[in-house]
Amino acid sequence: MKTQEDDLLVYDEDDAVKFIVNFLPEAFKGKIDDSKIEYVLDVVYEFYEENGLIDEDSAEEASIDEEEMFKFILKCSKKDKMSISEEEIELILEGEYQYGKSLGIYKEEDED
Repeated sequence: MKTQEDDLLVYDEDDAVKFIVNFLPEAFKGKIDDSKIEYVLDVVYEFYEENGLIDEDSAEEASIDEEEMFKFILKCSKKDKMSISEEEIELILEGEYQYGKSLGIYKEEDED
């Protein structure tokens, strides 16, 4: 039986970046490079850590406030002087979500 811990071991940032690049609409493929994607993924991980959503001793599911996470990423990107738009962040987050869903890490809120 596959556990959520197994899923987390399957998550590979390099694969996630490739998946997200392929997920992006054609109009954004030249605007959003690997470094922007890696930056957003790093800040997402930082958000999870700061909010206690990553606990290596637990495989419990966590509910993520997407709006709060988006605002956190936006704030960090401005502080770090990253040249990344709100729309680009949204697309990267959606691509990361789709990558996680493809691994079985994420599921829709109404799925049980």
